[in-house]
Order: sequence, then structure tokens, then C-alpha cells
Amino acid sequence: MELEEIYALYFKDVYYFVLSLTRDKHLAEDITSETFLKALKSLDSFKGESDIHVWLFQIAKNTYYSHLRKSKKETGLDSIGEIEAETDIEKIVSSKEEAMAVHKVLHQLSEPYKEVFTLRLFGELSFKQIAELFGKTDNWACVTFYRAKVKIREEMRKNK
Repeated sequence: MELEEIYALYFKDVYYFVLSLTRDKHLAEDITSETFLKALKSLDSFKGESDIHVWLFQIAKNTYYSHLRKSKKETGLDSIGEIEAETDIEKIVSSKEEAMAVHKVLHQLSEPYKEVFTLRLFGELSFKQIAELFGKTDNWACVTFYRAKVKIREEMRKNK
């Protein structure tokens, strides 16, 4: 597959994934561009052992974490546009006001719950893809996502 084709197919997905991490449109654009530059440089080393989606998301995540290490500052919590609902927590996120409350709770979740929830809901990755990113099983990804939702629900109830 040529990089132009990869870019056309996956740009939007990578951008929205990075946006879900950064909560900053300009930073998301920069990191997405950098992700594709890094992908271009290492395209020959991509062995196809994982889905190209997962590979690009991993590059994007590492690029974002590198940016955080360099800047050593916390990112803000800007709201994200409407998201397709999957369960009650996901439905809440589609309302901008309630989404901000969820983002505040999500921001305080510990890892891996925070990242798994973000990858699943905002990155729209399958449990299989999330498992590949973490080097774990599909079941681990599913259970971790479920536990993250429970923790968010509990915190939302406390804050009402």
C-alpha cells in the first residue's frame, strides 16, 4: 500500500484519535502530521503483523507522549463533537455539557482505564485492536473498558 492511499484511508481516524488524547485541534493536527511523517519513514519496517490502523495509532500515541514529555505540561479538556452512543456513558458523551463532566472524570482515571476507554470510545478501536496495542488479550481489553465505564458511572453519581 502506498502512503498516499494510507493517508487518504486513515487520516481522519488518526486525527480524531489524537484529538481525543490532546483535546486541542491545532495540536492534534500537528501530531497527526508528524504521525504520518514517521509512518512514511518507517513504512518499510511495517511487517503487517498488526492492523495498519493499530500501527498508526501506536505511532500517534507515542508521538503524543513524546510531545507531553517535551512540553511537560497538562493538556486542557476541550469538548469534542458528538460521538455515536454505545451504552449509557457513551450516550452521555454526545451532550456537550455532560461530555465535559465525563471528560473531567475520565481525566482523573488511572491507567490503563483512561486509555482503554479513550481508545474504544473516541478512537473507535475494536477490543482486538486495543488488546494488540497493550500486548494483552481481547478479553482483557473488554473487561478493562467495562471497569472504566463502572468507575466513570460511580464518579458521575457522586458528582450529582
